[in-house]
Amino acid sequence: MNYNSTRGGTLAVPSARAIAEGLARDGGLYTPEKLVPLTDELMEELAGLDYAGRAARILGLYLTDFTSEELLTYAKKAYSAEKFAHPAGFDPTAPAVDGVAVRSLSKQEHVLELFWGPTSAFKDMALQMLPYLLTASLRKLGEERTACILVATSGDTGKAALEGFRDVPGTQIVVFYPNDGVSDVQKRQMITQEGENVGVCAVYGNFDDAQTGVKKVFSDPAIRETLDKNGRFFSSANSINFGRLAPQIVYYVSAYLDMVKSGAIARGEAINICVPTGNFGNILAAYFAKAMGLPVKKLICASNANNVLTDFINTGVYDRRREFFKTLSPSMDILISSNVERLLYYLADGDTAFVAGKMKELNENGIYTLDGEAAASLKADFIGYCCDDVQTRETIREVFGESRYLIDPHTAVAINAARRYRAETGDETPTLIASTASAFKFCAGVLDALTGTPAADDFEAIETLSAVAGQPAPAPLTGLRGKTVRFAETVEKDALGATACRLLGVEV
Repeated sequence: MNYNSTRGGTLAVPSARAIAEGLARDGGLYTPEKLVPLTDELMEELAGLDYAGRAARILGLYLTDFTSEELLTYAKKAYSAEKFAHPAGFDPTAPAVDGVAVRSLSKQEHVLELFWGPTSAFKDMALQMLPYLLTASLRKLGEERTACILVATSGDTGKAALEGFRDVPGTQIVVFYPNDGVSDVQKRQMITQEGENVGVCAVYGNFDDAQTGVKKVFSDPAIRETLDKNGRFFSSANSINFGRLAPQIVYYVSAYLDMVKSGAIARGEAINICVPTGNFGNILAAYFAKAMGLPVKKLICASNANNVLTDFINTGVYDRRREFFKTLSPSMDILISSNVERLLYYLADGDTAFVAGKMKELNENGIYTLDGEAAASLKADFIGYCCDDVQTRETIREVFGESRYLIDPHTAVAINAARRYRAETGDETPTLIASTASAFKFCAGVLDALTGTPAADDFEAIETLSAVAGQPAPAPLTGLRGKTVRFAETVEKDALGATACRLLGVEV
């Protein structure tokens, strides 16, 4: 399987090269040349495997530089019971029929719990796997330079990447986050990160500023040359790296099979999938699963007040020239959604000139428009909904009142969208709703939604929320209070290149 740049300015590369580089030299995103179908025979095979087996088998469809034995070894390590501990007994390495990763709230609502990993967010499902894929890719390519992982985060990717790459030989990692755009718990997770190969820095601005700055650093030839002279090169752990995105396809396929096994749906019955998303990577993985043949009727894209994706899906106009809002769901506080570029590639049947043109329009004018078949295809697969913080709080209270089920603000945005879609369309198709983070990562907002009483700080909120909900907070979060702060620097958005080099120990 080869990978093409969405912008057409780079020759096709094999999977190991795509993972090692992360971002194509022309600024485009590496994307597989084709999507491999999920045949009936393959689905039958997957149904009998545990999660690690399913991951290895599905990833093997795309990462053809790796043997099945390698992928299975990596998956067993990535999804070990030591890393993913569910209080009700969820073990991703156990047979899927025994898993409880899918929590059914009703006949129509089924929550895919993706937050039982070491950083309490869905990013763990990919970022526990990526370090194995990246280091193996470097070996296969005969690469002796150190891979410098450069990450922009809206909160969850940063900690998950730091934890995944902590002290991994042959790698260094630097994470940039918006200084006032993550929750206190997310910030504390990053600035107390342990490891000898890690660096963390805040950026004055929002996530889009951090992400745009990181992309500029990636494409800066002078910085690339400097790194090369020092035996280093850039790679990525954001979902711009297909090695980060591919493992996310797995959990949608696996969840579907678990729903069949539990009797929630019949084999071959269609479901809807609802995903809270900001950078469009998580829902793009669901789109890939649908395009591969997973029985999916509609992809429901859930946004907060930063509703650029809702408007794009429903009107065909992508317009980032709008007010930016800081919300209760900060991981979705994004106006420039990188992975939409990969979607455009498929909507345009691989027309890289079309994609490059749209990206140029977005960069220069802040807006582009889809029409014709591309717009029709977009609306055929997706529908968009958004909600503000008032609605988010109401949904948190509503769900907890109905079933004592505790959800974080991002999951609340998704449940709100799924319920509005069902009410407006009358579509009673069972819906799989991605729950992307533990409620305790956003404890202040969740506690306020449930009780109307703000806490003095996030750590008091964790304790109080645990008492209100009658469930323990994840140990990785409760242990943050006493950890030593290692990284307290904040820089301007135009200083990311020099800052990254300094944190990597490289003189510009």
